[in-house]
Amino acid sequence: MKKVRIITDRASDLTKDIIEKYNIEIAEMDISFGKEVFYEGRGITLEEFYKKMKKEKELPKTACPSPERFIKLYKKAESDILVLSMTSKLSATYNSAVLAKSIYNEEKVENKINIIDTMTGSIGQGLIVVYAAQLAEMGKSLEEISESVEKIINKNKLYGVLETLENAIKGGRISKLSGSIINTFNLKPIIKVEDGLVIPFEKARGEKASIEKLVRLFLEKDTEKKTLFIGHSNCFEKAINLKEIISKKTNYKEVVICDIGSVMGTYASEGCLLLSSLELPEKIFN
Repeated sequence: MKKVRIITDRASDLTKDIIEKYNIEIAEMDISFGKEVFYEGRGITLEEFYKKMKKEKELPKTACPSPERFIKLYKKAESDILVLSMTSKLSATYNSAVLAKSIYNEEKVENKINIIDTMTGSIGQGLIVVYAAQLAEMGKSLEEISESVEKIINKNKLYGVLETLENAIKGGRISKLSGSIINTFNLKPIIKVEDGLVIPFEKARGEKASIEKLVRLFLEKDTEKKTLFIGHSNCFEKAINLKEIISKKTNYKEVVICDIGSVMGTYASEGCLLLSSLELPEKIFN
């Protein structure tokens, strides 16, 4: 029996090395700045994306992968498929994958497709995808992988700290007055993903204090058996510094730094840091 294929969307923010190592298939998303569209994210680098986003008055839009895009991936091989989407509370990707499955099954195909809403995004989603991919590498069946993934979704946590509320103001999620007051006092919101939604739950004044609080809150009850992902939105040096701070407090099995892509990056703005951890069956890199 052929190995189960793992499909996810670009919101998972997985590194190129990880995608290639586990043959993970990506359902790409379109990015648009007004009438200018970058289909499947082609033609614009992440650095250019953040630079352009900062200049524009309105936020860019990311379109979830169409059902046709999923169907094309479904047809690539006859093996069973597990699709792991970003949270359905922030994106229509899950619904698109489900609709694609319904259309695809009309052809009376033999391979089976399971679709799971990870209830998270970015590096939190990425860790769940890697977990599933490792089980697939071990030869586990679609049912076995799906059952295991369902069990660990609630064990995955995603925390972060925002550098600025600029995009929250642009997107109308916070008033200009409130945003300017918060920015004036240099307050950094600390966020978490809970029940599929991004929730601000703490704040601290200044970058140093906000990172210290983020680390303290995140490391509570965490274990060294886990793999840690650090996500950054175009601020690699800050991510390295965060890694060094954490390494002095907890010896994780493995630490991987990832770029935050256009989906989470649109709302988090440049300078955001994210933390997510999960106990994986194996190390990613030896």
